[in-house]
Amino acid sequence: MTSTPTASQTASEAPDVAAVAPAAPRPQMKRKPGEAVFALLVALASAGLMWSAYDISGFESLSAPGTVPMVTAFAMFVAAVITAAQTLRLPAMGGSFLREVLPLNVVLMALLLLAYGFALKPLGFLPTSAIFLIAAIKLLAKRSWGFTVLVSLASLIGIYFVFRVVFTVLMPAGIVPEGEMIQFFRNLLSKGQS
Repeated sequence: MTSTPTASQTASEAPDVAAVAPAAPRPQMKRKPGEAVFALLVALASAGLMWSAYDISGFESLSAPGTVPMVTAFAMFVAAVITAAQTLRLPAMGGSFLREVLPLNVVLMALLLLAYGFALKPLGFLPTSAIFLIAAIKLLAKRSWGFTVLVSLASLIGIYFVFRVVFTVLMPAGIVPEGEMIQFFRNLLSKGQS
């Protein structure tokens, strides 16, 4: 028959408190530039979504069309208010808003996307996407040119195959005679089958 240990026996088997190293203090969190404004904007936007969800059908019943959007928007509003309150309690961190929110890589990627949008129709999907992918991967990955070109072209071939061949999505042809290339490969495949 086994006996259960008493409180004094269990305490004597516990490790010595003095021998355990104290936990490292947690670093004080600080509010980054623009973080409070963003938290308040999210809270305001979620309040607007709650109002829009109410406009769908009001509080008619639990099975009404607006019930799920209202509950979702309410949950978002509560979370946003809690987050905003916690953010506003944090001490402000020094630093530049632009440097924190818009680092150089973000600005350059936005400019690359803008240039991609303008060049897509006149140049076409293939050359524009190749240039964009090479520039973006070189900028973000900072790898060798061989790696950058290889990954860019492999990605472009995969994207082109999935969207143009599998899903037959029409893409801007531009300067590349895409239709003739597709017809050439179709002719090759049809000759191989006969």
